[in-house]
Amino acid sequence: MSEIRHLAEAPTGRRPLAPGGGIDAHRHDTHQIVYACRGVLSVTTGAGVWVAPANRAIWVPAGTVHEHRAHGDTDLRLIGLAGNPLALDRPAVLAVDPLLRELIVAYTGEPGDLGDGERGRLLGVLLDRLRRAPEQAFHLPAPTDPRLAAVCAALERDPADRRTLGELAAGAGASERTLARLFRNELGMSFPQWRTQLRLHRALLLLADGLPVTAVAHRCGWASASAFIDVFRRALGYTPGRAFTL
Repeated sequence: MSEIRHLAEAPTGRRPLAPGGGIDAHRHDTHQIVYACRGVLSVTTGAGVWVAPANRAIWVPAGTVHEHRAHGDTDLRLIGLAGNPLALDRPAVLAVDPLLRELIVAYTGEPGDLGDGERGRLLGVLLDRLRRAPEQAFHLPAPTDPRLAAVCAALERDPADRRTLGELAAGAGASERTLARLFRNELGMSFPQWRTQLRLHRALLLLADGLPVTAVAHRCGWASASAFIDVFRRALGYTPGRAFTL
């Protein structure tokens, strides 16, 4: 990330983004909720990548250098917050139920749509619902150890790569045991958990680009569309076919 812009306040409002469009690296002195009510949004920081479809939002704490990228035709909604209602000092993915979705959409509408009093009351309800929103483990952390980084980069290039951890370790100049420990210590998850997370992230982006479910399943490494659908539904709460009809 270069040419990092600094904003005193995180903006609030609506920003439509074309597929592949985005907002380059920047930081702000206040907190922000970012939400795509259409399309899929990815947020990248030095600590990794967070991906959010239409039933997820991303919390970006003050001071975090980050960039946004749109996948599919994306209707981005931004809410800047002076306070920290979540008491979180790191990015996080939050579940968005139908009520919270409508509150975010209403609050980020045209500036003249709400009077000052109504706007303040709406924000109060929105923050109440936000505090109740469960955090979702949908983060793809960034490795630092060069051996682990090499393995992660290889799988990011080809999520359908079916090599075992032992086979990947041999190519990275490390033992299988060492790599397994690095996945746990650096990324906070096992190798199978990280690979599933990577494949789900990539699947969301490919679905946003309009690829059929079966093609996405095979491109991301699932043996069948049914296996992909089952994992996707358990992780996100709906099937891939419904991903962009919510």
